[in-house]
This record gives sequence, C-alpha cells and structure tokens, in this order.
Amino acid sequence: MLFSAGVLLALGFAQEQTEKPPPVRTSLTVLERIEQETPAAITTLDKLDVAKAPGVNLDDRLRLVPGFSLFRRNSSLAANPTTQGVSLRGLGSSGASRTLVIWDGIPLNDPFGGWIYWTRVPAEEVDRAEITRGATTSLFGDRTMSGSVALFTRPAEPRRLSLGLEGGNLGTLQPSAGFSHLFKRLAVSTFFRAFDTDGYLIVPANRAGRIDTPAAVRFASGAIKLDYLAPRDRLSLKLDILAEERANGTPLQTNSTSLGALSANYSRDFGLASLGAILYHQRQQYHQSFSALAADRNSERLTSFQSVPSEATGYGLFWKRRPSRFNFTAGNDLQYVNGASRETVIPTGLRIGAGDQRQTGLFGQGDARFGRLQLFYGSRGQFSGRAGNFYQPSGGLALELGAIRYRASAYRSFRAPTLNELFREFRAGNAVTQANPDLRPEKLWAVESGLDYRGELFEARIGGFYKEVANLIANVTLSQTPAQIVRQRRNAASATVRGIEIEFQKRYKQFRFESSYLMADSRFVTGERLPQVPRHQGSAQLTWYGRKTLLTASMRASGLQFEDDRNSLLLPGFALFQITARQTLHKGLVATLAVENLANREILTGFTPFPQTGALRLFRIGLRWMGGI
Repeated sequence: MLFSAGVLLALGFAQEQTEKPPPVRTSLTVLERIEQETPAAITTLDKLDVAKAPGVNLDDRLRLVPGFSLFRRNSSLAANPTTQGVSLRGLGSSGASRTLVIWDGIPLNDPFGGWIYWTRVPAEEVDRAEITRGATTSLFGDRTMSGSVALFTRPAEPRRLSLGLEGGNLGTLQPSAGFSHLFKRLAVSTFFRAFDTDGYLIVPANRAGRIDTPAAVRFASGAIKLDYLAPRDRLSLKLDILAEERANGTPLQTNSTSLGALSANYSRDFGLASLGAILYHQRQQYHQSFSALAADRNSERLTSFQSVPSEATGYGLFWKRRPSRFNFTAGNDLQYVNGASRETVIPTGLRIGAGDQRQTGLFGQGDARFGRLQLFYGSRGQFSGRAGNFYQPSGGLALELGAIRYRASAYRSFRAPTLNELFREFRAGNAVTQANPDLRPEKLWAVESGLDYRGELFEARIGGFYKEVANLIANVTLSQTPAQIVRQRRNAASATVRGIEIEFQKRYKQFRFESSYLMADSRFVTGERLPQVPRHQGSAQLTWYGRKTLLTASMRASGLQFEDDRNSLLLPGFALFQITARQTLHKGLVATLAVENLANREILTGFTPFPQTGALRLFRIGLRWMGGI
C-alpha cells in the first residue's frame, strides 16, 4: 500500500512535466574516476545546499538528511569529540560511528575511536556531499553498517581567493580564508579556518551550581592540496591539520586534540578500465581531564588525566571496468591502527590500555543491465586479526519505469570494536563508562526496497528497510543511583530495526520546498528501545531564490528517545526552527545571517545523571568575499 501510494503520487506529478526528467542518481563516488552503480538510497547535497543550511560545522548542516544524527543530540559545537559518531537510519551509535565518512576518498573516522572531528572540514570548501543509506555495496567494509557519507572538496579555480568573517552571540568569532590557482597541469588549493566561542551552559540554567561553566570550543584547522591534472592521470596530495581545545562544562573538565593527516589519491584512465589508489597516514594526540561532581554542583574533585596518542596508516586499490552493459569494480584495502590510553587516576596511579588493529579487505562489486532491469552483486572478505574474519555479500536489483525507479537489496555488514571501546574508560559528569577488552564484532544483515521518482520540478523517494544486528555494542548499565551511573561497553542483546523513510522536493518558480521523514523502530530483542535513537525524525525546508538573495527557513523535529539501555531516562521530543539568509552586496561580496533554535527552546540532551541541555538561540552574521586576483 505504501509503495503503491508513492507510485500514484509520483505519476500525478509526472503529468506536470513537459520535458524529459533527469535521471535519478544511482551511483556512489569512491574516487574522482571510480563510481559504482548501487541500489541504495542516495541523497546528494551540492555546495548551495550545504551553504544554505545553518550550523557552524558540517554535522549541523547534514541534520536535515533523514536519520542523520550523532551519538547524542548535542552539536559538535559543544559535544565532546568522543560522542561525535554518526548514525543513519536509527541504527544508533555508541560514540563510534556505524557510518563511514570519507573526505576526497580518505576516511575521516578517528582511527582510535571511530568518531568524527567535524571541525576538520570547512563547509564553505565542500563541493558536494553524498549520503548513502545502508551497506548496499561491498566496496566499503568496517563502519558502514548504516551507510556512508562522502565529502568532496571544491575543485581549484584560477586565482580564486576567498575571505570570510563571521561573528555572533556568545562571543562567537570565525575567520576563514581560501586560495586556489590552476597552472598548466598543476593545481594548488588551500584553506584556513579558526573559531572561538565563549560557549553555553549544558545544564538547565535554573539548576546550575557554582561549578557549572559554559561548554566552549576554539579550534584552528587548515589544509593544502596539490593536484596534477593530465588527460589520463590525476594525482592529489593533501595535508590537513587540526588543533582544538574544549571546555566541557566545569572548570576541571577539559579536552584537547592535535592531529595531522597526509594523504594521496591517484587515478588513471586506460580507456577500457580505470585504476584508482588512495594512501594515508594520520597521527594525533588527545588529552582529557575528568572530575567527580558534588550533588549540589557547587564543587568538583579531579579524578584523572588521560593522554591518548594514536596513529593510522592505510591504503585502498580500485580497478573499474569502463562503463558498459556489465560493470565491475574490484580492489583491496588495508588499515593499521595503534594507540594507547594512558590515564593517571587520582589517587591510585597509572592505568594503561593499549593495542593495535589491522584490517584487510578484498572486494568486488558489479552490476549488469538487461533492458530496464539492472542486477547488482557484491562480495567482500574482511580479515580483522583478533576481531576475526567476516564475509560481506550484497545483492540487489533496480527496475526503471520512465521517471520512476524501483530498487531492492539485501546485504550483510559488520563493525569491529574500536581501540577506544576496548581499552579507554571515560566519564561524563558522574556517569562512568568502562572499557571492555573482550568485545566481539557487531554483525548485521538487512533487506530494503523503495521507489525513486525524479521529474523536472518534483522529486520523491520512499522506502522501507529491516535490519537485524547481532553482538550490538552498547553502553550497558551496571548500576544507577541519583549520585552516579556506572556503565560498561558490552555486546548487548541482538537488536532489530524496522523503518520507512520518505523524501520529497518540489520546485515552483523561485521557491523550493524539501521535506523528509524517518520512522525507525529500533529495539533489542528483549523489547527495550535502543538508547539515543528516536522513533520519529523529520525535517522541512523552504528556500526562496532571488537574483541576489537567498532566504531559507527550516525545521527539524525528533521524537522522544532514551538515554540508557534500560529505558529509564527519557529524553522528550523536540522541534527546532532555523533561518538563513545570503545577500550579494557587490560582485563576489556576500552578507550572511544564520539563526539556530529560533524559538529559543531548551532541549534535553542527556543525563550524567544530572540533566544536560543543548544550545538555546544562536545567531551569526558575516561577510564573505570570493573572486579572482
């Protein structure tokens, strides 16, 4: 019934069309010249889509995509980086992502903990983002249980210079700059971004004690990228760095990160086939201090210091046959990670947890066309050392009926526990989460199907999915009192996720309306709902395009969810409203305005066991100039 309704809706709008509609996007991009057809639901955001969304960092701008969320409801503007793992389609996150995020083909997931440093990626330099929901291909292995997010830097242009400055409430200041130039076969591009804010209280203001201070962040990030451009060959070298410091809501709770990543990707067109390769190395230092808080929140006691050094090296090789009736991509990838959690516990002394992790994959993914029918098949063997070996098959089909595309797929996927989950203990306020060196990999199998329609003025997508997860890693509650919560990462009971997702977009003259909805019933087999996963999520956005003006009003809503595996700590639902405006003042000079949480609503984001809250109204105004020099 649901899919039939989607067909009728799409056909009704199809009658409005006078020209042949453009095709539905059906492929995901691995590297610049390596694309692979897939039966997945893919949402593509271009640079204008990214620019018109509110939010300092990219995670806030992606929240309008159905099902996109971090471990907790907080923005990366205030959240501890260890809670910035990505979840799609209600699969949940335990801090580590169950979604792979790649930037120009290179993994962004922290090698030690799996989370994402969103401060590394400036939204203004993103050319497009591809969000693929579900592990419908075998091209990617670990951390793709709920899908992947691929980010691509805008290409270099001759003598392009951009300068930006934003300021807002809470003492917010963000300068940025970028430059690129094209020579005959060489391109260079670079960017720099800095950010500072006084932050905001992450507890209810009327219940804050003397030790409660704003959660603040300041960071500086930048990158330089060199590209060699030839008719058959492309080579890119990139160095990106990040330094950030965060205050976590009390004087004694702070964290800081410094990291550097060097990467390269290469592709060559042989005519009958294409070859692609990536290589990367990353090193970082993460520091964290923890404290125990008095019940009246008027004093705190330092409990430990952590120092977490880690590094990762990896590569990927991809070979793709030239697009034809039968397409195929094959390859091999490897990642080696080592790291340690060195913790000075007060007053007992030193506690060390350390290890390494090597994962190697061999994979192939293909498709074959028979008229309007397209069949998909994939296979991956993943060899994960102590985590064991895993076989990841995938299969599916797509049937094109004019502007309508029916798709269906079935697949298996997995996630190995991160070194963070195995060896590092952490606390948030008086909620302590212990490590567990005996964790086993998570395993998932899933089926899904859906309909996509794309016309000249209207696009729609509707789909349903069912997933079963074994050995799900969750923060299992061991004890809970009003003064303290103690949890441990454990392979909890198996879980199921049943859901539907709907997206549509309508264009009328200078207006564009977009809306999305996700229903995901995510439960342990024992009946409890997965923590940090709402059953209902939705968003709506209306944009007006003028000759020199762009105005956007948007809303995102989330149903109630639970903080814990026992479903005893309830986080009510909410709806937030945002507006953005961009006005061209002169050639290349643009003024911007962004207001988040327009209604100034207080949102409950967690319990430690004291209630935690998100940001109230945030606004920023800025100027950005881009032009040739």
